[in-house]
Amino acid sequence: MTFAAPVETKSIRFRARSFVAFTLTPEAPLSEWLESLDRWIGNSPGYFAGRPVVLNLNTLKPEVGQIEALVAELGLRGIRIYAIELDGSTALEANLPPVLIGAKEATAGLLMQADSKGRPEEAGKPEEGKAEQGKPEDRQPEAPATLMVKTPIRSGQSVFHAHGDVIVLGSVASGSEIVAAGSIHVYGTLRGRASAGVLGHSAARIFCRKNEAELLSVDGWYCTAEEMEPSLRGKAVQAFLEKDTLRIAPFS
Repeated sequence: MTFAAPVETKSIRFRARSFVAFTLTPEAPLSEWLESLDRWIGNSPGYFAGRPVVLNLNTLKPEVGQIEALVAELGLRGIRIYAIELDGSTALEANLPPVLIGAKEATAGLLMQADSKGRPEEAGKPEEGKAEQGKPEDRQPEAPATLMVKTPIRSGQSVFHAHGDVIVLGSVASGSEIVAAGSIHVYGTLRGRASAGVLGHSAARIFCRKNEAELLSVDGWYCTAEEMEPSLRGKAVQAFLEKDTLRIAPFS
């Protein structure tokens, strides 16, 4: 008599993960919005390459056919849409990206939680055998971390810091970029692109000793090299928001 050995089966484990994605929010008239996007891409080639992008259509509210055409237009520009944010019960075709439900604005706190060593589903839970150390409102928020870059940033390099300010002791070459949740300080020449306050921090600023930037942006409001006042080129400047307007002023 023979006996078959028991077959071991592995259970499938599902885990939740959080990712940071850039959001595009088209507005009417769509042709003008696409022209503005083309100018951005022209001044920042490769900016969207490899980046997860969510298409927020709650402002435009297009028909299904228009959504297909818009996704195709963005694809021709090298922008791959990972998901669509759209309120209501609009049924999309299977060839379109999935509809995203319950999306939240990214904050430095959420990103720091997602980057923690613990698993995402365990974040925020007390350790076993330990009592909670007070209610959430009693806890003091952690101070945002500052990233200091001591070497020059070369062309093609990208620095993304979601936890606070970025300080660059050297120069930032053309074709490179800095993206920060807080402010950006460049103590050399800024020739690349600098985007501060990308997580909704409207009080963020950009400081540089010599402005040759391809693009300056604070909380989504931007100015390209072609749009800057010629008198501000080659000078020490700061960029900041004032009443939803990006201002670039001399800094001494």
